[in-house]
Amino acid sequence: MATYVYETIPAKPGDEVRRYEIRQSMKDAALTKHPETGEPIRRVITGGLGLIGVGSHGGPPPAPSRPKHGGGCSCCH
Repeated sequence: MATYVYETIPAKPGDEVRRYEIRQSMKDAALTKHPETGEPIRRVITGGLGLIGVGSHGGPPPAPSRPKHGGGCSCCH
């Protein structure tokens, strides 16, 4: 279950807009009416955390590997 932010749709300019957090499945369509009051509502698109994993399990990228031939040649410095 995900938590979505919804807000009321004002009937006329100047009406107060109220926001709600509503839990629903990601597979469900966006609600158009508040489930308890029946007021018209719309889903508010908000920014996420924006975490992007690099590496195999979302951790930091692996450290660069050392050359297998000992690193004494000029190509490694």
